[in-house]
Amino acid sequence: MTGPGAVPRLRRGVKTAYDETRGSHVVLFPEGVLVLNETAAAVVALCDGRTSVDGIARKLTERFDGVEADDVAELVERLVARRVVDVDG
Repeated sequence: MTGPGAVPRLRRGVKTAYDETRGSHVVLFPEGVLVLNETAAAVVALCDGRTSVDGIARKLTERFDGVEADDVAELVERLVARRVVDVDG
């Protein structure tokens, strides 16, 4: 599992966008498209290669209720498995 000190960043070739047709944020990557809810879109936006998983969770608690560092780490782990983000640390 991705730890709180891990620093995620989008992989090369991965882009984020807002899809007007779907009315939601998406991640575009060579193998497909992920449709994101608002919280997941906020996590992906913070996968900048500078902010740790713990830092992402702290920033999100300012915007959303009930954000847990473990949930952020789990989402990042799933994004790693889908080859959307890489993690340092």
